[in-house]
Amino acid sequence: MTGSFDVVSPGDGTVLLTRGYAEAAQIDDTLEAAAKAQGAWRATALEDRIAVLRAMVEQIVANKDELAREIALQIGRPLGQCPGEIGGFAQRATAMLDLAPEALADVRPTAIDGFDRFVRREPLGVVLSLAPWNYPWLTAVNSIIPAMAAGNTVVLKHSEQTPLVAERMSEAAAAAGLPAGVFSHLHATHDQVATMVADPRVGFVAFTGSVEGGHAVTGAAAARFVGMGLELGGKDPAYVRADADPKHAAENLVDGACFNSGQSCCGVERIYVHESLFGDFVDAAVATLGAYRLGDPMAEGTNLGPMVRAANADRVRAQVRAAVQAGARALVDETAFDRAAPGSPYCAPQLLVDVDHSMDVMAEETFGPVGGVMPVSDDGEAVALMNDSRYGLTASVWTGDADAAMTVAEQLETGTVFMNRCDYLDPELAWVGVKDSGRGCTLSRVGYESLTRPKSFHFRLG
Repeated sequence: MTGSFDVVSPGDGTVLLTRGYAEAAQIDDTLEAAAKAQGAWRATALEDRIAVLRAMVEQIVANKDELAREIALQIGRPLGQCPGEIGGFAQRATAMLDLAPEALADVRPTAIDGFDRFVRREPLGVVLSLAPWNYPWLTAVNSIIPAMAAGNTVVLKHSEQTPLVAERMSEAAAAAGLPAGVFSHLHATHDQVATMVADPRVGFVAFTGSVEGGHAVTGAAAARFVGMGLELGGKDPAYVRADADPKHAAENLVDGACFNSGQSCCGVERIYVHESLFGDFVDAAVATLGAYRLGDPMAEGTNLGPMVRAANADRVRAQVRAAVQAGARALVDETAFDRAAPGSPYCAPQLLVDVDHSMDVMAEETFGPVGGVMPVSDDGEAVALMNDSRYGLTASVWTGDADAAMTVAEQLETGTVFMNRCDYLDPELAWVGVKDSGRGCTLSRVGYESLTRPKSFHFRLG
């Protein structure tokens, strides 16, 4: 055996389970099986592929209560909030399967007598999906289900924090009747992942994770022309215009900052509020934060659980501390949250004012339950500050004026713009980042384009 890893449950610090890393021979066998299975899977009629994938999804939904419990134990999200992820998995999978016939249909230009001309989307082969722990079902589904619908086979390497998700997916695939080799998983080290990325049997790499991880995957692929989709970090901004309801915006943006303990690539981390509403917004946001209950994720009534690791929570606390030392004001009394303490994964939520873009809390990804709030004088200042970031995943505008929101949205350097909502993925819309938030696209019919290649057919008849 090449070694093993422990999964430590953030809620109580116990070792939940131990798994061994795959041997080199197992990795080779898995990739070979996936490559060999892909030909027959590709030749399977699309409607038959869709049917068996729907059965796989049904297997997962049938076990949603146990799977939700496993999410809470592995990452520390409050148990009451975990069934929604399984529901979201099913929603995204169903939407992508519903879109498949249209997205994968031949594209036919204007007819010309005597010729048959069309473009067909063909699968890439073996898709290596590298999935993160923070939304272990939701992030994985973005590539896995559409990849297989398109005729690819999939090898999943999930985070070491959430290996049960990969194992449960394999169980569901087998129970649904997917042919051997069409879907498989491996527990692998970073070095082993790099080897797989460089393997010529891999036709596409779908990575969701940090910017640093994206650079590592790109480096591993440097000697190949393999396609890659990179869903990376975010420092997502929100703008509360002068005509917005400050209480409604505050309640929703606090949720966008704190859900899953802020451990979301599209979580709200920067908030710009028109100066006329600044005081009302801040008061409403502080009141909302005061209603949070930080505690054991398995306990009823907890709506804010621990972060995934103590080191992650300490990094968030250090970012807040540095901001305060630079002149920011922290508005939430962290001592009101009993479990929050240095060296603990339990991290109190925080709202900061008197911040600016020289501070990491307004420039670098926090990935914790913290938001910085700045007043702005008008739309122009808000747009400039929202774009002043190396990230560009999502942004939100809070207003009663849809035309004004569109004017702002068209100027924002981001993959998704929301109006009066945030921190949400619509599976029928493209999920895409700009700048350091990644490249490529998942979800929607557009997402199928990354998982296939166009092939043109130009036949002269007769």
